[in-house]
Amino acid sequence: MYRWVDENGNVYFSDQVPPDQVQHKRETLTEKARIVETVEKAKTAEELAQQKRLDALRKEQEKIVAKQAANDKVLLSTFRSLDDMEKALGNKLASFDAKRKVIEGNIERLQSQLLKQEQQAAEHERNGQKVPGKLLDEIAATKQQIGQSNQELADHHSERQNTEKAFRADMARFQFLTQANADAKAANSSLAASNAGNELGLFVCQDAEQCQKAWKLAGEFVAANSSTGPDVETEKLIMRAAPQQDDDLSLSASLLEQGKVRQIFLDIRCRQSSLGNELCNSAKVKSLRQSFAPYLQSGLAAQQ
Repeated sequence: MYRWVDENGNVYFSDQVPPDQVQHKRETLTEKARIVETVEKAKTAEELAQQKRLDALRKEQEKIVAKQAANDKVLLSTFRSLDDMEKALGNKLASFDAKRKVIEGNIERLQSQLLKQEQQAAEHERNGQKVPGKLLDEIAATKQQIGQSNQELADHHSERQNTEKAFRADMARFQFLTQANADAKAANSSLAASNAGNELGLFVCQDAEQCQKAWKLAGEFVAANSSTGPDVETEKLIMRAAPQQDDDLSLSASLLEQGKVRQIFLDIRCRQSSLGNELCNSAKVKSLRQSFAPYLQSGLAAQQ
């Protein structure tokens, strides 16, 4: 026996589905009215287009998730403890500091050299002599070298800061991974697909500055609407732990960059079960996805 509901809300029961009714969602029932199979309604052209875009976004997100998993593997195979990481960071920073001293020494040497060259030029002028062209060229070359060395020092300082920031982020991630419980394996499961007809949870940034602010708001949205604990939080991926219960919702946000276009994509995972799939196909999840971009827009407007 089949059961379906038409576009007017009328419920039908029959042992056959008429050809003009096959586009509706239908359920196959046993003699005791137990549902044994569900066939979703036929998708519209708009829904098919949304599904295609959603699949493309998920592929981009899966790349980020895969990259994170690979980084985690390298991290755990490289270090045994936080103490090891502290020592490694200390060695890196010491190397940076040693190079900084070399650059600063070169700048001091060049400044001393420039001072002597300028004194020679001044001596010629006091004696009413024309400053030799060779000396002028040497002064110009020394000034250029000092400028290049100062830029090298600034670049070196920036590189040191970025290296320390990235290393400390790795330390925080290592601490999380080593303290994770047995459910960590489940947390790396693939993203579950939600209803193809849902609106895309996608926010397009106007510029890098707006995207930075929106990314923080996206993290707040993910935390507030997920029923599972934190898992991954990087500059391009915020993902909550995998759902364990049928009523769990696990949200994730990913920052996708294609050329100069920056987008923040929301995805929602449910447990891989009949009830979990039903939840991901529910109006609740659809509404949650639809509210993502307005939430970011409202938060950005409040900050202006």
